Amino acid sequence: MFAGILGFLALIGISLAGAPMAFAMLAIGLVGFAVFKDLNAALYMAGQIAYETAQNYGLSVVPMFVLMGNLINHSRLSKELYDAANAFLGHRRGGLAMATIAACGGFAAVCGSSVATAATLGKVAIPEMRRYGYADTLAAGSVAAGGTLGILIPPSVVMVIYGILTSTDIGKLFAAGILPGILGILLYMAAVRWVVWRDPAAGPPGPLTAWPARWIALRNVWAVAGLFLMVIGGIYAGIFTPTEAAGIGAFGAFVIALMRGTLSVPVMLQVLSETVRTTAVLFMVLIGGLVFSNFVNIAGMPAAISAWVGGLDVPPAAILVTIICIYVLLGCVLESMTMILLTIPVFFPIVQQLGYDPVWFGIIVVVVTEVSLITPPVGLNVFVISGMFRDIGTANVFRGIAPFIVADIVRIAILVMVPWIVLVLPSMMR
Repeated sequence: MFAGILGFLALIGISLAGAPMAFAMLAIGLVGFAVFKDLNAALYMAGQIAYETAQNYGLSVVPMFVLMGNLINHSRLSKELYDAANAFLGHRRGGLAMATIAACGGFAAVCGSSVATAATLGKVAIPEMRRYGYADTLAAGSVAAGGTLGILIPPSVVMVIYGILTSTDIGKLFAAGILPGILGILLYMAAVRWVVWRDPAAGPPGPLTAWPARWIALRNVWAVAGLFLMVIGGIYAGIFTPTEAAGIGAFGAFVIALMRGTLSVPVMLQVLSETVRTTAVLFMVLIGGLVFSNFVNIAGMPAAISAWVGGLDVPPAAILVTIICIYVLLGCVLESMTMILLTIPVFFPIVQQLGYDPVWFGIIVVVVTEVSLITPPVGLNVFVISGMFRDIGTANVFRGIAPFIVADIVRIAILVMVPWIVLVLPSMMR
């Protein structure tokens, strides 16, 4: 177990030094495994993992969902989503920020990437909010926080990885993420209302949109709603598997891009290139994480922690809260995918031992890792927004996301105390 702890400390130190996390996990995992076995065994293990990961049929959903998200991103649907949400909410105090969060939720439903959601909606929403006199903190904070919905509202690559690592039904994970995603949108909107209640000047109301114009704006987003219902509805109804849904979703996004006239040969080549690069990075991180997990397992860390937890005279809820607190702390220095790969081999056996539902725990983990996208000092979404709008500044973005972090903590507490919110839709799946 001591060797496993040293490995974790070394990994955090290397990541803080700026080394690519995939190669850091791979290197430490290889060296650690070689210490317990020998170098030939470590190299064989790494090669076998790389081969099996590339051949894993379940992971074929990753490039398909990435391709779907890239096609949607290049279809310029973000402006229509924002306009539709703004038509219904923009006339309220803080309404433009609430419209931004609603648009982020809709875009996340067909994009699946938090960073892409924040970057795309940021280009549309922040200039509009600044035009109407919104405080930079609220404008930037609402986009950075809304972008985190990308890894929870299905389809989600993080959920796919969790499902593969724990042998949990990916379709049920997708269904389980819907209501927590809606809850997140509502709580983020409540955070906006709280901000403008304290400082009305932070979010002045925009112009009122007439009902005919609202219906026209709503009609412009039929493609997003249709694609989401086709992909997730088909999985939920048992019509096709998540892997088949990924292919259908990618094809549907391709048709939408063609119908909107945004798909030329250069754009298609760019989409395919982005998909290949993103998929390669994800697979490299996954392979590195699996190699590191093998080292942690052979070091006996999961078994030792499980035995230690089994000997504690504390209720299971206290152990669960401790695990959640560990995730929050790790989120300050690690990004979401790395957290999943490093912690699931350690914590999942403990959660199983305590009798918690793996689907429910998966959603809790995804929600907690969402927070890592906006917490200092690593908060990836924060740096995306501050990089796009340098005059706002990173410090202002971090100040702006504070109310949304509180909203996330409230959401985690609700999901822990009311598991029904997570489990009701998976329980009714065919």
